[in-house]
Amino acid sequence: MASITMRHLSKRYPGGVNAVNDVNLEIGDKEFVVLVGPSGCGKSTTLRMIAGLEEISEGELYIGDRLVNDVAPKDRDIAMVFQNYALYPHMTVEKNMSFGLELRKVPKDEIKKKVDEAAKVLGIEHLLSRKPKALSGGERQRVALGRAMVRDPAVFLLDEPLSNLDAKLRSQMRTEISKLHQSLGTTFIYVTHDQIEAMTMGDRIVVMKDGVVQQVDTPQHVYDKPANMFVAGFIGSPQMNFIDAQLVQRDGAYFILLGGSPDGSLQIPVPDGKASPEELAQLIDKPVVLGVRPEALHDDPSFTEAAGAATLEAQVELAEMMGSEVYLYLNYNSVKLTAKVPARTAAKMGETLRLAIDVSHIHLFEKETGAAIFH
Repeated sequence: MASITMRHLSKRYPGGVNAVNDVNLEIGDKEFVVLVGPSGCGKSTTLRMIAGLEEISEGELYIGDRLVNDVAPKDRDIAMVFQNYALYPHMTVEKNMSFGLELRKVPKDEIKKKVDEAAKVLGIEHLLSRKPKALSGGERQRVALGRAMVRDPAVFLLDEPLSNLDAKLRSQMRTEISKLHQSLGTTFIYVTHDQIEAMTMGDRIVVMKDGVVQQVDTPQHVYDKPANMFVAGFIGSPQMNFIDAQLVQRDGAYFILLGGSPDGSLQIPVPDGKASPEELAQLIDKPVVLGVRPEALHDDPSFTEAAGAATLEAQVELAEMMGSEVYLYLNYNSVKLTAKVPARTAAKMGETLRLAIDVSHIHLFEKETGAAIFH
């Protein structure tokens, strides 16, 4: 088993394109870490540098205590599972799983034992004689995982392995891969653009943008305390609402003045303990951005009556039934908002709705830099 250490890791392509820029990351032995971000953020390039499939432009990469910058992929004790599965179409499942071991001159009885054990864990014993074209997408994915498993690697690298599957199968395979990680006790590094996969699978998630790591933390902490507006908007579905605002001080107390209110009168008190008076004093009268998760906007009268000043009126543009809850897409003085409310809501398209903001769950960001001021 092995840890992964990245020190000032960078990848530059000809023409000055920075795909990955100064990544510093420690991944512990047996940890499940997910690299997540939009297309082109550098997550797959980072994974490929760990695998040895991309040359490192700058920095150091350690697997365990060994510097592997110049170590060939086959000698890094890693196994990679690709998005397209990369199975040999002319070989049976059994042959696909055993081929790498045969190249390494592993004894035949040991190969059979490893293949049978992996097939049993993955529930594909009945598929060993078939060829990839006779398999479903989920079965091919299991074979790709099995091929990696038989090598007994120190590190599993998975590059968007579920993106070709339908929604139901993706959900099932998320569970299967998480269980596989638990049973193997191996370090997993998983790349995805799907924040639901990141939130449900990783011990920690690494959020990337434009080749730069934005935040590294547990899924819950990233959700509750995003480091900046990008992370706040990327993690969470539907995404966080953002409203331009201004921080003001009145009678010794601090308030967030919402830019969307017609006369600037809608003010939200900053709850005690959110930030120190010294921090807030530096931001008085400066432009800021209020962040509110959809589930922190309530249309229930008990909330709106209790919230007092922290209420707003918005027009319902669309009510989207999601089963146990409804997504309300709202227009608040030309600011687009989304609320996640219980299915029993009486809200109708076209009506004006009074909503309460749960001030205990608001976020505030600097307008210029996007950095979080408080959560």
